[in-house]
Amino acid sequence: MFNVVFVLGPPGSGKGTICSKIQENLGYVHLSAGDLLRAERERAGSQFGALIESHIKNGSIVPVEITCSLLENAMNLHKTANGFLVDGFPRNADNLSGWSRQMSGKVHEQFVLFLSCPVDICINRCLNRGEGRTDDNVDSLKKRVETYNNQTFPIIEHFGKLNMVREVDSERPVEEVYEDVDKVFEAANQK
Repeated sequence: MFNVVFVLGPPGSGKGTICSKIQENLGYVHLSAGDLLRAERERAGSQFGALIESHIKNGSIVPVEITCSLLENAMNLHKTANGFLVDGFPRNADNLSGWSRQMSGKVHEQFVLFLSCPVDICINRCLNRGEGRTDDNVDSLKKRVETYNNQTFPIIEHFGKLNMVREVDSERPVEEVYEDVDKVFEAANQK
């Protein structure tokens, strides 16, 4: 069974940055649901490309079956990893139930790493990160934040009731955030 840590937080909370550091230092493979979807959208001959593009531009959520299949395929490419950082997923109740249906018995969900950060700082980070993402504009960001508040935050609350959420304040400098994240992983792997 694959070890999985869900990495959640508002757009721009530093999920990708922190996941890169975890991958580099702890042997977990970073799987960004958004990156996998963007890559699939660009892949020549993809039957889902136009559908994915439409959802990304509208700040809405891609059907769960597509995202789960992309995540599972990526995990199967790295069978010797210590675990997987599933970044930006599950984003809503449908994602969570679809994940449970498709991945039950295949994964061990260790915990949810919740990177908390004020939304105004997150939006500013997104607008200034210069990655050329089609969804890093004010209109898309407003929709993404609304989606996060209405659909993703309840997922974090759900896992909180199961005592599976490890919250780290990501408003601080990356080095400080990572120190706390490292402690979370150390504690989790001692169980």
